[in-house]
Amino acid sequence: MSVLETRQLTRTFGAVVAANSLDVTIQRGEIVGVIGSNGAGKTTFINMVTGYLPATSGDILYEGRSVLGMKPRQITRLGLARSFQVAQLFPQLTVLDNVLMALAAAHEAQPSMLRHFETAEAVREARRILQAFGVAHYADSEASAVPQGARKLVDIAMALVSKPRMLLLDEPTSGVSADEKFPLMDAVMAAVRQSGVTVLFVEHDMEVVERYVSRILAFYSGEIIADGPPAAVLGNPRVQELVVGKRASAREEALA
Repeated sequence: MSVLETRQLTRTFGAVVAANSLDVTIQRGEIVGVIGSNGAGKTTFINMVTGYLPATSGDILYEGRSVLGMKPRQITRLGLARSFQVAQLFPQLTVLDNVLMALAAAHEAQPSMLRHFETAEAVREARRILQAFGVAHYADSEASAVPQGARKLVDIAMALVSKPRMLLLDEPTSGVSADEKFPLMDAVMAAVRQSGVTVLFVEHDMEVVERYVSRILAFYSGEIIADGPPAAVLGNPRVQELVVGKRASAREEALA
């Protein structure tokens, strides 16, 4: 069963076509990577699907229902959540309070009501979420004081507190050190598997894409030039030419 479907989804900025008649179908339970150079249309696509950018034409169906024209919060409440390339945290609040804010929003409470939402049950739930992502030891630290990788994990954890059925991630390893990227993605994928959520994520790091996804969408100049299993897409001559560059074979690497 499809969770997300776009039909002829298009976005123009004057004479510039940022997304050109995109037809995409994501099945329930898939983990899909989105690759492409800067300006290829990846983030434009994510922003249209989540309501942060209106489409010029076409349609977006989430679980069979059109969400075209809906506001981001309306789409989130339907079960389609996202995180951002730059973690969207309240820097002067503790990590725990950031998660409590997300829980309050998921229950449609006003942010100003946070102190009233700090029940023992809510605090236990927030700490459980942080534990699941391996960042419970940062619970009482100000968000601005924790490492970038931990901030990313907290941001993704906050996106999952509303128990969405689909999660869109915009460059989850951006700004994260090489030593942090695999532990970060291991934590995210463990939480994803536990929740059964469908995932679509934009990523520049091909090692991350190859390791975690079952399918890749390759964007170039506002169009999808390849869609399929990682080996097929990354081995596609057009993708190698326009997106990832020529990649050495295992034999070539052994002789290097």
